[in-house]
Amino acid sequence: MSRDDILRAALTLLEEGAGRGLTMRALAARLGVTPMSLYHHVEDRAGLLRALSDRVYAEVLADASEQADPLAAIRTMLIRYHDAVGRHPQLTLAIFATPQAFAGVTRQITERLTALLAQITPEPALWRDILVDHAHGSGLALAATSGNPEQAQILRDQYRQALDRLLEHLPRR
Repeated sequence: MSRDDILRAALTLLEEGAGRGLTMRALAARLGVTPMSLYHHVEDRAGLLRALSDRVYAEVLADASEQADPLAAIRTMLIRYHDAVGRHPQLTLAIFATPQAFAGVTRQITERLTALLAQITPEPALWRDILVDHAHGSGLALAATSGNPEQAQILRDQYRQALDRLLEHLPRR
């Protein structure tokens, strides 16, 4: 049993059980091991959620530091984040419910977004919260379109249009 096996099974349990199915005991049963054996790979449920979020949200930061235009970097990061929330809504909700799970990549995304916004607006924390909340709400709505690719694409397009409008209206320094 590897850490990858544990994370794959944990993400599946999280999604299958609408967030309620992921316990260390259920995960151990799924993997056919004792719950104690999991603790060699993750310290607890919050640590498991951190590891899952690091894996799922890692793509959000890919190439973000290579873009010279802070507005373009913000847009790219938020679109990627929105799409990740739409693919894994139960992970997002589990992180909301477990503040100890907010670390690693999720914290790096928040810090990077804040730093980029600070280059543009005198209210970076306020706009970070507005933009992230918008990505969460729209991403969670996107998850409800599973099985309907046309509706999912409409929601993705609407999110991008709304994001562009918000970014156009950022108060400038």
